[in-house]
Amino acid sequence: MQEKLNIAVFVDYDNIEIGVRSTLRRDFDVSLPLDALKERGDIVAKFAYANWARQDAATRQMAENAVQMVQRIPSPRGDKNGADINLALDALEMAFTHPHVNAFAIVSGDSDFIPLVNKLKEFGKRIFIVGGKAFTSTILQQNCHEFISYEALMDARGDRPPTPTPVILPDRRGEEPRREEPRREDRRDRDRDRDRDRDRDRDRDRDRGGDRGGDRPGDKFQRNRPAPLELPHVMSLVERALQVLERREVKPQLGLLKSTMLQLDPAFSEKAYGANSFSDFVDRLKKANLIETKGHGGTYTIERKGTGAGPALKPDEALPTLREVLENHRLELEDGGPIDDLAGWLADEFPHFDVKAYGFQELSELLNFAQDSFVVRLERDHEKGTTVYLGAEFYPPALPPAPDPEPTDEEEDDGPQPYVEGQPTMMEPNPPPPKPAPVRKRAPRKVAGDKPARKAAPRRKKTD
Repeated sequence: MQEKLNIAVFVDYDNIEIGVRSTLRRDFDVSLPLDALKERGDIVAKFAYANWARQDAATRQMAENAVQMVQRIPSPRGDKNGADINLALDALEMAFTHPHVNAFAIVSGDSDFIPLVNKLKEFGKRIFIVGGKAFTSTILQQNCHEFISYEALMDARGDRPPTPTPVILPDRRGEEPRREEPRREDRRDRDRDRDRDRDRDRDRDRDRGGDRGGDRPGDKFQRNRPAPLELPHVMSLVERALQVLERREVKPQLGLLKSTMLQLDPAFSEKAYGANSFSDFVDRLKKANLIETKGHGGTYTIERKGTGAGPALKPDEALPTLREVLENHRLELEDGGPIDDLAGWLADEFPHFDVKAYGFQELSELLNFAQDSFVVRLERDHEKGTTVYLGAEFYPPALPPAPDPEPTDEEEDDGPQPYVEGQPTMMEPNPPPPKPAPVRKRAPRKVAGDKPARKAAPRRKKTD
């Protein structure tokens, strides 16, 4: 029996809000990840971290969803990672002091949370990451237990809440049908949303000098749902999951197959392939003649079919083409450039290049993947959107200075060295001490009155 999940939710509001706003051109809605997490377990705690004095519009939706707002006061010198540190400390404290909390959900796309995710996994906690595929670090996506795509949550609910339509009812007298007006609360919400969108568009037009730049995609806050990925891209993951279940000697049923696929790739989502549910996803694979099923309902088993499409291209195989385009336009990207310009260069120089062939739904997802490989560097802004810069691999570090040549055993012969008395030499490390100079005896001094010394008489020779 699967353990009941008690989930603690931690929202890095600054990161997720700027990611959704700059990439998806939408305001962040905290109810989307909360509703998705409720389907996976019970939410027992909800925290959001930001400088709420500057987020007046967001405080209302946080209060409506009972999210506890943790105030982060920036220091005078700035604290870029202040919210990250507070969030990580509170999450670890909860892991130590609340043993009943066995799952953590981090709503952010920042790769700085990878150490926190690894530490929580060491304590046996299940980790959910909620963020956009276009701005969440791919390393973070692959190191959690399940990655929940914010784009998929938006598409499931719809880009905008539906406007209440009047209901036509017959008149009591049976003369003409009359229209029933929406409720006052619905009209108030509708008018507030319309006024907010109008004020936002007007402020943006004023900042840009009244020019909308030719109706660029982000200016009108319209997002077209990307086309679903081709099914052959997922077959390598399906095959790996089926092999794992075969080694475990377990029948590959529907729910077990999905859990195994999430274990191998936490970023997997059937919605990226146009399916509303996993059973619908399996039906699509079956209709595409990629798998075989036995049984009926949720109890049928899944088997790999021998025929089908060939292996799909891997994501990293798209990087050489991207590198070539970046190198060709290196001067234009020295100070950064918008994604639209890069998309135009790709279309002009490589007309047959399609990001969907490599498993990406949009170009922004490819750039997000390339950022983790140091091919590009992305900066996101509320108004400007995403700006693309050349990555670190285009600026290799300077070569280190050449080391000094190591001394060799063979040294140059400088000729005989002069001998200095009392100093060691190479030829004779310890020379003998010099001989003392002979001492000359002085003649005795003559003193007046002294008699001269007698000379000894010569010896006589003896005669025979």
